[in-house]
Amino acid sequence: MLSERRLEVLRAIVQDYVGTEEPVGSKALTERHNLQVSPATVRNDMAALEEEGYIAQPHTSAGRVPTDKGYRLFVDRLAGVKPLSSPERRAIQNFLDGAVDLDDVIARTVRLLAQLTRQVAVVQYPSLSRSTVRHVELLALAPARVMLVLITDTGRVEQRMIDCPVPLGETSLADLRARLNSRIVGQRFPDVPRLVADLPEAFGLDERGAVSTVLASLLETLVEETEERLMIGGTANLTRFGQDFPLTIRPVLEALEEQVVLLRLLGEANGSEMTVRIGHENAHEGLTSTSVVSVGYGSGDEAVAKLGVVGPTRMDYPGTMGAVRAVARYVGQILAEN
Repeated sequence: MLSERRLEVLRAIVQDYVGTEEPVGSKALTERHNLQVSPATVRNDMAALEEEGYIAQPHTSAGRVPTDKGYRLFVDRLAGVKPLSSPERRAIQNFLDGAVDLDDVIARTVRLLAQLTRQVAVVQYPSLSRSTVRHVELLALAPARVMLVLITDTGRVEQRMIDCPVPLGETSLADLRARLNSRIVGQRFPDVPRLVADLPEAFGLDERGAVSTVLASLLETLVEETEERLMIGGTANLTRFGQDFPLTIRPVLEALEEQVVLLRLLGEANGSEMTVRIGHENAHEGLTSTSVVSVGYGSGDEAVAKLGVVGPTRMDYPGTMGAVRAVARYVGQILAEN
């Protein structure tokens, strides 16, 4: 187990390397940080840190840089979440408050995260499987044609055009609309099928076919895997970190194009808890030179989706973690208010 002094030396190395992009030497550490020990002691501590795998020497006569193991200890033991300033918090709230619908919320969130962290931002759309029904609307477009509008608690809107086998009168349509909303508003999507199973029996024989068709369309909407959607932005930010990627940035860019890979990365976030995956902790080979900071967001205590950023392992972890957490909190508030 590292002593407190060596932990402080590691903290200083990480901070300097992130800030300067240059390997850190013992002389620079003693000049920039109040470590209260001699340069010789710092050199001994750095040698011990290197022997235990927390730092490495990129080439002869160079200073030291943190390894994945060193960054992990920094995040777990040394890095607090940097709070955003009042102007930053107001800017986030004002920017997100201007959103007009869910798609706009997601698009604004991606742009905001990319700007705040200067990394690649990834935001997952709220999952239908974790959503509840806010309202169901049925609109008659023609005697036998109905538009179904499903609105979720996360602000998601799904629409379907339904061709019924027989016309459904306005009175019957209004009755069906009222019965549906009384039964399923506030209910989770997986619970809806059993709650509406007997609804056709409440209507006359000549209308049951049309009612069953509407219900079938509703259930199809509930089980569609449209929740497997995400938005990505700020990929160009990676060009600022070309020196942080061995040989080429291409494997990182190729990995970011794979939606399944990104969904898996975000899925590792445990609910509303912050998750940080560093370097080789990322299973995908193309992302072993990156770190992923992710967290869940939602309209209540339970996360309905995930968001996060992808960047080089040489990132400002306290600042990035603070920005990701703050944006997730504001997005959750917006969803709860809509």
